[in-house]
Amino acid sequence: MTTGEAFQPVKSAGRALDVLEALAAAPSGRSLVELARTLEIPKSSLHGILRTMTQRGWVEADPTGSRFSLGVRALQVGAAYLEADDTTGLLGGVLDQLSASFGETVHLGRLDGAHIVYLAKRESVHPLRLYSAIGRQLPAHATALGKALLAERPDEAVDRMLSWPLPALTRRTITDPGELHAELATIRSQGYAVDHEENTEGIVCFAVVVPLAEPAVDAISLSIPVARLSAGIQERVVTALREAAGQVRAARALLSAS
Repeated sequence: MTTGEAFQPVKSAGRALDVLEALAAAPSGRSLVELARTLEIPKSSLHGILRTMTQRGWVEADPTGSRFSLGVRALQVGAAYLEADDTTGLLGGVLDQLSASFGETVHLGRLDGAHIVYLAKRESVHPLRLYSAIGRQLPAHATALGKALLAERPDEAVDRMLSWPLPALTRRTITDPGELHAELATIRSQGYAVDHEENTEGIVCFAVVVPLAEPAVDAISLSIPVARLSAGIQERVVTALREAAGQVRAARALLSAS
């Protein structure tokens, strides 16, 4: 390709990736008709794509052959991504420490456009807990992880990143641009983000960025049901998260000096 030559995506490859992304967003699977309507791909073309992807293990069909979901090959590639990710390995001990100290759900998340994606998780020891899964994608503006990372960027950049109007996951989700800008200013000032039941009703989440890049692309969080939240616990969580970020900062300095 010569310099300045316009990139022309390969249509068939783009459609195959669209299928994977659509199935990743639908854990219960989708039918041929649903996929064709959502992706605006003719059923005849989509049928051939699904057959090819099924044969290669990227897609699986139910016993009736009418409903499709992700195949084992997608899991293998996702697992390979996590195994090769230096940040996930570096922060394993930090996540373990936070989990042991509080017994609550701990996440490592990465900013992906207007969304946050869970890269790693430590499960709560309590029956009442936040539901989540590694690889799950959520709107950045509705999570503590995402807001902490958005606050690393100027408001103008944030406005370009997000898809307006912003979706509301709960009645507390911030969707107004002015309110979001004010929230991000507060996060910049205090050094941590809080999700006040903006992602899931009954769950409050605290997060700080992982200082390994500028601006940061990763963040760690700790989620607590409102029923177990108190002022004392909140203060302890924020202190622990700040200390965890300090450990990462120190490790980064050592790695840079070596």
